[in-house]
Amino acid sequence: MSPILPLNRRTAALALSAALLAPALAACGSSDDKKDGAAASPSASASAGTKAANLTVLAASSLTDVFKAAGAAYEKAHPGTKVTFSFAGSQELAAQVKQGAPADALVTADTKTMDGLKAETNDPAVIAKNRLVIATGKGNPFKVAGLKDLADTKLKVVLAAPEVPVGRYSKQILDAQKIEVKPVSQEPNVRAVLSKVELGEADAGLVYKTDTLKSGDKVAVVEIPDAENAVASYPAASLKGSKNAEAAAAFVAWLSTPEAQKILQDAGFQKA
Repeated sequence: MSPILPLNRRTAALALSAALLAPALAACGSSDDKKDGAAASPSASASAGTKAANLTVLAASSLTDVFKAAGAAYEKAHPGTKVTFSFAGSQELAAQVKQGAPADALVTADTKTMDGLKAETNDPAVIAKNRLVIATGKGNPFKVAGLKDLADTKLKVVLAAPEVPVGRYSKQILDAQKIEVKPVSQEPNVRAVLSKVELGEADAGLVYKTDTLKSGDKVAVVEIPDAENAVASYPAASLKGSKNAEAAAAFVAWLSTPEAQKILQDAGFQKA
């Protein structure tokens, strides 16, 4: 049997026990709080790390179809990020960049245009290549067989303007073969050239091979031998003026990944 302590001694013993138990209870509570905090912390960090971004990408007209597919794939893999494209001739896009148009990244159809924007872009990387073909009317009624046939004055030939990358490539290959072509019109981008042929407003035109893939039987395609052809390179770069610098750089880097490269090559583009 435990001895019975006097009242004043029992009171003192109880007070001492309470004092000794308080730090232990506090420690247990602190440990539980830390555990709860640790469990919540990764979620909070993940939420903070998933930063939504609305990207505007200026891209060459010849990328219209493939970039719509690429953009959808990127958004699926990067929840919270939306990619909006603005398509036009590379020279027009360059003018927009120089004028300070709000955008995050740029993809042109030639390195010359991109090289002229070194003050406005971060380091570019070539993401794809392309080649030219001759697009003719449905069924190739004039039996165009090669570049030399484009010199026939009976043909209504349409080309892109010389300041447009595809127009520059067209001039390059025609000059190399010493072929003089007098186009009935010079268009602001490759899609406009193809449209003229599809609508029957022109008998033939020089376009990128990839642009003809969705024309179906609206046009006939005449291949140009490699020895007479030109290789179009597509560089991509994030813009220094972007308000979403990190997200813009991530999108440009993604364009060189196996996933993006498969999308580009399935659309007829060549490996960079």
